[in-house]
Amino acid sequence: MSADGAADVTKSTFKHTCSVAIDIDASPDRVWSLLTDAARMPEWNTTVTHIEGTIAKGEKLRIRVAISARTFKVKVSGFEPARRMVWSDGQAPMFAGVRTFGLEPNGEGTRFSMSESFSGLMVPMIGRSLPDFKPVFEQYAVDLKKAAETATGGAT
Repeated sequence: MSADGAADVTKSTFKHTCSVAIDIDASPDRVWSLLTDAARMPEWNTTVTHIEGTIAKGEKLRIRVAISARTFKVKVSGFEPARRMVWSDGQAPMFAGVRTFGLEPNGEGTRFSMSESFSGLMVPMIGRSLPDFKPVFEQYAVDLKKAAETATGGAT
């Protein structure tokens, strides 16, 4: 991953990945509470315009984002409270998307990481039509940092 808050993109024939990481002056529990509160996510996250569903293991979510008119339907396929969460959609081996959120204690705060990988046999054909995720990932990280630090007044 790149410098704090700067997104990085890697591409190969059958896989495209965007990732970002940022240090947040708030506890992993505080950051996790923001990431898993679907009802309030659009209030702090300018990249998400609407989200329906419960963010919990095995649940399905419907998400609308600022860079697309499409509603994305994802499944919460991984869920380790205050540590890691995975959202997935698509149909492997043709085309699948996997977004992974990670939280690591970092001193009195949290190191937040997020990556999204698109993989499959269709990537060579549709990879060029995928939007540039770098600015969106960077904004997501900044929004989360601001919300977590504002709400707590620092690490908790």
